[in-house]
Amino acid sequence: MAPALSTTFKVGRLTCHALEGGTQRLDGGAMFGVVPKVLWQRRVAPDERNRIPLALRCLLVEHDDGLVLIDTGLGNKEDAKFIDIYGVQNQGANGRTQLEDALATLGHAPEDVRWVINTHLHFDHAGGDRFRDPSGRLGPSFPKARYVVQKGELDFAQHTNERTAGSYLPHNFADMEFTLIDGEIEILPGIRGIPTPGHVPYHQSVLIESGGEKACFIADLVPTSAHLPLPWIMGYDVQPLVTLESRRRLYQRAEAEQWLLVFEHDPNVVSGRLGKDGKGFGLVQQNVLG
Repeated sequence: MAPALSTTFKVGRLTCHALEGGTQRLDGGAMFGVVPKVLWQRRVAPDERNRIPLALRCLLVEHDDGLVLIDTGLGNKEDAKFIDIYGVQNQGANGRTQLEDALATLGHAPEDVRWVINTHLHFDHAGGDRFRDPSGRLGPSFPKARYVVQKGELDFAQHTNERTAGSYLPHNFADMEFTLIDGEIEILPGIRGIPTPGHVPYHQSVLIESGGEKACFIADLVPTSAHLPLPWIMGYDVQPLVTLESRRRLYQRAEAEQWLLVFEHDPNVVSGRLGKDGKGFGLVQQNVLG
């Protein structure tokens, strides 16, 4: 049986859907940084090329101001070499991706999305902002949506160096019209951008709040549940010690207020709640992909 393309849950009166936008595979050593392989492979098994499976999960929120989509997956613009290196499996119907397929199972078309919020502009988070049609022309994947990103993140993406250029692909965001925000801000009633720097300097997580309940889409702050230990930080993070402190602050808030944390890249665990686990934090409740 094929896995579900979406997982639905409520945050107060807001209905949310974790959308499965496909999978990719990245090097396990890079994904776990300084953590030795003998430790991380107990949690996730690598393939023969030392890559581990990662989801391309996005979050759809049914909001009074229209459908809100948080991150857009990897898109359909990459060539065969790229797809092989990164083990991408996200092909959908009609030349689009599994993200659009997941939307369709909920009765929505790309034109129905009114807001797109990017946590950051790496290719596996903002690659689906634009799509390539059969003629090769690029256009916005969600043509009636307002696209939102941190002001500093757009500037960082536009001024890359040898270390960052591989993750920021201009065809994902060049010439796009963005609504720029700066720091922690309520984007829409009950939907707030929270700076969680470290992976990149202007990375943000997105907090959803309604009726006293809270859920947080944490993106690459904690890409999978296996990354929950504070020092288990990706080698991809450009400021790993900043990531450490961003996590510490968020964990304290999330545990105290019983946030539901939604994981973008965990292939099995969609979400969970934190509890004290000895000297650190662990999941006391988890929701797995059906």
